[in-house]
Amino acid sequence: MVCVRIKPALKTVTDSSDIHIIGYSDRLSARPGESIEFKVSSRSGGQFQTRLARLISADPNPGGVGMVEENCDQWYSPQQVGSRIQPFFPGSYAVSDSPVEIPAASSFTLSANIFATLKKPCDQVILSLGSMALGIDAEGGVFLEYAGRRATHADPVPLRRWLRLEARVDLSNGGVSIKRSAVDQPGEGPELTARINVDAGWAPPPAKVLVAAKLENEGVEKHFNGKIEAPLIQFTDSSATRHTLIAWDFSRDISSVKVHDSSGKGRHGALVNFPMRAVTGSNWSGRNMCWRHAAEEYAAVHFHDDDICDFGWRTDFCFKIPAAMPSGAYVMHIEADGERDSLPFFVCPPAGSPTAEVCVLIPTFTYAVYGNHARPDYHPSWREKITKWKGYPHNPADHRQYGLSTYNFHSDGSGIAHASHLRPLFNLRPGYLTFGYGGDSGLRHLPADTHLISWLHAKEIDYDIITDNELHREGVSSIAKYRAVLTATHPEYHTYQTLDALKQYTHNNGHLLYLGGNGFYWRIARHREHRDILEVRRTEGGIRAWAAEPGEYYSAFDGLYGGLWRRIGRPPQRLVGVGFTAQGNFTGSYYRRKCFDPEYDWVFDQIEGGIIGDFGFSGGGAAGFELDRADEYLGTPSNAVVLASSEGHEKDFMLVPEEQLTHLTNLAGRPHKELLRADMIYFTLPGGGSVFSAGSITFCGSLPWNNFNNSVSRLLQNMIAKACSLKAGASRPAITLSESP
Repeated sequence: MVCVRIKPALKTVTDSSDIHIIGYSDRLSARPGESIEFKVSSRSGGQFQTRLARLISADPNPGGVGMVEENCDQWYSPQQVGSRIQPFFPGSYAVSDSPVEIPAASSFTLSANIFATLKKPCDQVILSLGSMALGIDAEGGVFLEYAGRRATHADPVPLRRWLRLEARVDLSNGGVSIKRSAVDQPGEGPELTARINVDAGWAPPPAKVLVAAKLENEGVEKHFNGKIEAPLIQFTDSSATRHTLIAWDFSRDISSVKVHDSSGKGRHGALVNFPMRAVTGSNWSGRNMCWRHAAEEYAAVHFHDDDICDFGWRTDFCFKIPAAMPSGAYVMHIEADGERDSLPFFVCPPAGSPTAEVCVLIPTFTYAVYGNHARPDYHPSWREKITKWKGYPHNPADHRQYGLSTYNFHSDGSGIAHASHLRPLFNLRPGYLTFGYGGDSGLRHLPADTHLISWLHAKEIDYDIITDNELHREGVSSIAKYRAVLTATHPEYHTYQTLDALKQYTHNNGHLLYLGGNGFYWRIARHREHRDILEVRRTEGGIRAWAAEPGEYYSAFDGLYGGLWRRIGRPPQRLVGVGFTAQGNFTGSYYRRKCFDPEYDWVFDQIEGGIIGDFGFSGGGAAGFELDRADEYLGTPSNAVVLASSEGHEKDFMLVPEEQLTHLTNLAGRPHKELLRADMIYFTLPGGGSVFSAGSITFCGSLPWNNFNNSVSRLLQNMIAKACSLKAGASRPAITLSESP
């Protein structure tokens, strides 16, 4: 985030005093020798306490394993830290690097093209310099505020239509004119002429120029919602010569937070709180869908009054990862006055030095993209179950001011495209219930992924953790030495770098176990200057929380096409043999064994009968919620073996949109009922690697059932044993799997 030395106004500040104590960390993963900074807001009058624990199980369901942690006082001594309330400041805008002065000239003009997207019961400022502002008032009229007075063009501004606004001040007589016209009909708009009684020759004092907001009461206020293009300030001197004071060209350096001044005066600026770039401007022709090919048609920025990615809180305390600290999931507990928050992070092993044969790949990108997802089906009645189970008490649906996820909308109805972990994320907490209905645990993401972690502990299988952050930065070297790499339940969001690394791993004698569903689905981009900020463009196809506007399918951060990996020629079937086919309610069914070839009897060793996983803490079954199936047309290898397939989903499940052609036909050309299934598959690769895919997001939820002694648990044991023995000709013997306790 760009640091701008502007003190926020107290009356517009959003603080965290509605929650007694809350925090976040500057990173979600670290290796020994690296430090993690923790940022906390606490309304306690004294101090808050810190304590470190290793996270084993984050499922508060009293009918299961429960919440399980290990004390970590040997790695971190509990501390007392002084409390303070830390504010945060939503709302995006652009601001000049330095103050700008308007000369005492005969006249000056403020102008911009706008595409308003929200009517608000207050002012929305488009362009300002100190106390002077051009904006839209509560009734939708265009106003110019100058020298403490206001002139207004009362005709309401229509929403979602490009307009040209121009306000001119004649310093010789205090006259003001405001002109509004459709961009595609220049010169045809009505003009309002008004008079403001100000001293002749008066000009506003030097101040920073802001776009989409105003400096007021020593803070940034009155944020605009919509697109702004070509903000311009000009003045006319005594000889009637017009000069450009500042002219920001948003078509330049679109992947940056920098703003360029095209006037030649060098009055550049910066964007604050990551408004959306690479959006169509007033002259978008539709002939170019990629902004890199016609940047002049993308010379706009979409600002929102609720944009926020980085809270920018000050650091309260740090933790340097000790050299001998085991790789794993950890949580830093912070507590004050009987209230607490739990801040998770992951410790990776030293680079290039694995400490186990098995690696768990944690999808922190997916965690961030879903961060603070306020579900539309959330109901306050869920709190009763959460309280009874002693689950995490806060839900983003109740605290929307903390910024929502890319599965939600901005206040103007546009989709949220940016995400990061640099703010408190309620659903990234142990004990968080995504679904409060039903008798099962209702977990997703980190809490659900601890079903796998707790299983590894129960089976006494040593493991390391690598997150997709390391996978992205370091490539295949971050996982190359592991005999088996296990995904978590929902590895949905990926970059080219992470997919390339996994492909190289499997093609180089690596054994990948995909233990989830709806994985490897959406492409994301990382900001080149601020690597913790992610971008997703929800383009054509896919189950989408919102739809990108026409012409806005290419990411601003890297200039590449967004959307589904399938639309970029890399469907999940090409990597793991299965891909997203159906979604339904958070319910689970079972698999039925399909393969009876004696060559694969090892898969079903010690498993009786043909039904697998008709139980579980996620939806009640191992095959549920989001399902993946094999499809050779989309890239499933011809040697892939379907070990088992699920059934019984017809009532609550639907085919994903990218599979649907009409109300009668689909791409596969098969009956819909047949496509509503999860395929459990296995295949080998020429280089000696292999892939096992469960094809279901609820698969891991069945692992802890019956004290980890069940058919799903046994099947995964068999798979890991096979993966390790296949690679056991290396430098170390294969691991030995213990029986359930």
